[in-house]
Amino acid sequence: MPAYLDTTPCPTPAWLPEGHSQTIFASRFSSHHHVSFVRERVDTPDGDFIDFDWTAPGFAPGAAVEPGLFARLAAAAGTSTASRNGLVLFHGLEGSSASHYAQAISQHFRARGWTVVVPHFRGCSGEPNRLPRAYHSGDSADIAFMLDTVRQRLPEMRWHATGVSLGGNALLKYLGEAGSSAGWLVAAAGVSAPVDLMAGGRILGTGLINRHVYTHMFLRTLKAKTLQKAQRFPGTIDVIRVANARDLYEFDDAYTAPTHGFRDVNDYWTRASSKPLLADINVPTLVLNARNDPFLPGRYLPDASQASDQVVLHQPEQGGHAGFPTGRFPSNLNWLPQRLAVFFRSGR
Repeated sequence: MPAYLDTTPCPTPAWLPEGHSQTIFASRFSSHHHVSFVRERVDTPDGDFIDFDWTAPGFAPGAAVEPGLFARLAAAAGTSTASRNGLVLFHGLEGSSASHYAQAISQHFRARGWTVVVPHFRGCSGEPNRLPRAYHSGDSADIAFMLDTVRQRLPEMRWHATGVSLGGNALLKYLGEAGSSAGWLVAAAGVSAPVDLMAGGRILGTGLINRHVYTHMFLRTLKAKTLQKAQRFPGTIDVIRVANARDLYEFDDAYTAPTHGFRDVNDYWTRASSKPLLADINVPTLVLNARNDPFLPGRYLPDASQASDQVVLHQPEQGGHAGFPTGRFPSNLNWLPQRLAVFFRSGR
């Protein structure tokens, strides 16, 4: 059977009338609670590290994981149904646990007794990673490592997973590749995931706002990090092409694709896209995309025939990219975590 298609609207404010305003206002001005985390650094098998930011009721945030933290969380998980639930939250391109969506989602679930952990893609936690490589939109191997790490820490937890934007695409790709072996997850969600990277990447390179606001924002930090890597690893990165990249197509062709084992940017964007793998997902999964998302408009979104019967495709007309602002001025970010909670509870 095909996926279930949900077109229920997100009630965005009338004064945020289209995708750009909804995206920008949500990321810059909408109100949300602020969450502090406890950080755990985990070494990877290839000699790098990944930083995991943890939060849960009943422990004080600090600079690093304290002895006995996971024992306390495991003990708390035996006291109520809510505290047995955990959420792994994967951030988007150049995001972190400080991103607006990560803060809003983490606070919502922590306030309801859940343990929440935000693993950072390599180089996104505020400190350069150790290798020439970084992260990419189809990094399902690192998704698998992060999920396995979390599961090892708290094996009795009822784990859920959510990925936003780039993290959503990588999570959905992992779920499609893993099939039934990902069945230990209770449920998952991809939010504003650019499931068609070829379409999304080209769209971000066109138009005044896409090219000069979003692309400029991403390239500012991506290029700075990559050129710093080039100084640490001479001869491994084409610094001229990276420095001169004018959009994500040129940046990914110069650095992301060759560094992470792809022939070129077209090979990367094709092989890393999660859309062809939605039909293979075997875990209850919400795929939430606003049809006015300026990063991937509605005409490129999957239809019900392209996903498995374990997938709910929710495609409201409004919401922007990783935004979904609602309520009175200056709006709030409550709708997105509430939508996730409904799906995790009901499967719809």
